[in-house]
Amino acid sequence: MDWGDAPAWAAFALSGGALWISIKARGDGKRSADAAEASVEEARESRAEARRSGDAAERSAIAAEETLADQRREADARRSAEAEANRPRPELSIEHSRKAVWQLINSGTAAARQIRCTELPTAMARGLEGDITLEPGEVSEFMMAASMGSPIPPVLRFVWEGQDQPVPLRVPPRIG
Repeated sequence: MDWGDAPAWAAFALSGGALWISIKARGDGKRSADAAEASVEEARESRAEARRSGDAAERSAIAAEETLADQRREADARRSAEAEANRPRPELSIEHSRKAVWQLINSGTAAARQIRCTELPTAMARGLEGDITLEPGEVSEFMMAASMGSPIPPVLRFVWEGQDQPVPLRVPPRIG
């Protein structure tokens, strides 16, 4: 071997080292590029996931608002129903008092104003002709007497202020 060839061999060895380093750098660069590409893809997926999550959160918020509105409507309806159930009302009934005398009784919690019998009985009756007002717990007496062709009716129908539909009240039989 000639010493003149030594720089060529050194250059050859250095070029081989440089080749090895460049191949190694190329692999590292490729891994780095792949990692960057994967990172970009993950960022896209993350952005898409964030968008889906945001959409789901929005749908959830809308559903929660609708549920809350439904609950409020139900609570309002319940309060209205309770208020209606607890509202004072007249409660009328008929009881036999003595001989030909019956009593129209308001055992409710509110006054019944302008009470009138919608179908006056064919039997002789007194005290049912005009409008009657009964406060809670009050009683109004009326008379009915049967005759051969006009029996005492089993039911009398009444209307009053706030009650436009006739309410049938059972007429109890005479006691003694």
